[in-house]
Amino acid sequence: MQMEDNKQYQLRLEDIHLSFGGLQALNGVSTGVRKGEIFSIIGPNGAGKTCLLNCINRFYHPEKGSVILEGRDISRIKPHKIAALGIARTFQNVELFGHMSVLDNIKLGAHVHLKSGSLSGGIYYGKSRREEIDLRSHIEAKIVDLLEIEHIRKSVVHSLPYGLQKRVELARALAMRPRILLLDEPATGMNLEETEDMARFILDINEEWGVTIVLIEHDMGVVMDISDRICVLDFGQKIAEGKPDEIRHNEQVIKAYLGEEDITYSRLGA
Repeated sequence: MQMEDNKQYQLRLEDIHLSFGGLQALNGVSTGVRKGEIFSIIGPNGAGKTCLLNCINRFYHPEKGSVILEGRDISRIKPHKIAALGIARTFQNVELFGHMSVLDNIKLGAHVHLKSGSLSGGIYYGKSRREEIDLRSHIEAKIVDLLEIEHIRKSVVHSLPYGLQKRVELARALAMRPRILLLDEPATGMNLEETEDMARFILDINEEWGVTIVLIEHDMGVVMDISDRICVLDFGQKIAEGKPDEIRHNEQVIKAYLGEEDITYSRLGA
């Protein structure tokens, strides 16, 4: 990545190295995400995709390299402060509070923006109450409507099917009002209709809300259909980066996928 090109990136990863014992999970990965794009990270199982997301939102601490957000090095920032910088995240496996309602789960995502703590909320009850009402109004008018979950907003999460739980997790991430949204396999475990709905929601979030999306997804049909650019990892190294058509016909990418059992050309969207 040339230095003169760095200004065009909202988020940059420079020479990221990460290992666990003797296993090199990421080996000098450098890439950049432009503001307002859908940027997908793909690769065979074990390629280091989720490790890269974990370095962005500070779940993992790279041994070497930098994570640059809008010109600011965030490599040393505490993990709990990342959301306040405008980076939100969903996970491969649903990470919700199953005993709580859909609305209560979503509201938890907005805690980084609430100004009234427990002490001030007790002293200035009216102010705290107005903030709560405003938050609920925002969630119901924008997020619940966008993700079409009005009919389950009062439901207890553990009673919902998996596909709807994934929507709730996405809704909670949106409640953080992110500038960059990290999505780790949002369509995993979904049927065709649910997958198409999720792809539509991601496009709406990107186009209507202007949120930059960083996406990990194994469904190559989804990746090729909605991505602006794609980064391909294999054994912890970047082997290709470019537009969907470039990636689809890249010999290194095809070889990496064909080296994994039961992968075919159709999985690359050909």
